[in-house]
Amino acid sequence: MNALRRSACGGCQLDLQGERLVARVSGALWLPETRTLAAGDLHLEKGSAFGARGQLLPPYDTAATLDRLLAEVEALTPERLVLMGDSFHDRGAVGRLDQVAVARLEGLSQRLHLVWLSGNHDPEPPEGLAGETVDQIRIGSLILTHEPSPDPVDGEVAGHLHPVATVRGYGTRVRRRCFLTDGRRMILPAFGAYAGGLNVTDPAFRGLFAEATTALIMGDDRVHAMPVARLTVGV
Repeated sequence: MNALRRSACGGCQLDLQGERLVARVSGALWLPETRTLAAGDLHLEKGSAFGARGQLLPPYDTAATLDRLLAEVEALTPERLVLMGDSFHDRGAVGRLDQVAVARLEGLSQRLHLVWLSGNHDPEPPEGLAGETVDQIRIGSLILTHEPSPDPVDGEVAGHLHPVATVRGYGTRVRRRCFLTDGRRMILPAFGAYAGGLNVTDPAFRGLFAEATTALIMGDDRVHAMPVARLTVGV
């Protein structure tokens, strides 16, 4: 695992297959050399999907998620934004977007190169929205894709699994979203306000990494690095 360095923004700098990355406190990933911002698993309109099934949630997840995403764009002024699949919670989610959300997404496509990666929740291009839709994108020595390959792949950056870490301290447990990496590949946390999480000690993560893994845990104002071997098993 390459040395981790503290970023001025509170994030964590690292090198992955020779590419410099910053794991941001927001859960987004910044590639400064190519001015690329990546965010995984927005799951827009998850609240309305649950509401249609009678499981009522406050219908504000899309607005909250876009607020955070646009804040990252304003802070970093990227030239390219890669949304890493499962940007929408289901095939009907685009049709449930309100006009404000549509306008915000259209505004993004006008100021930068917007790339939608296909996910298992949204395998087709988002109808009526601008941007390029691809299964994966290569940036330098990195391959950005939605679902991680079942065997270790050097340079792969994926989402899909929504990693979270459970940390024990001061008589309690704290559960936080996290990046997961062994210095050769990386899995991003879910970016969506209502996206759930899977503990990094879950069997689903076994075999994905060739070396010991580190969780880059999203705190309130900084990212904390901790070996997965030291984390608490939890839900």
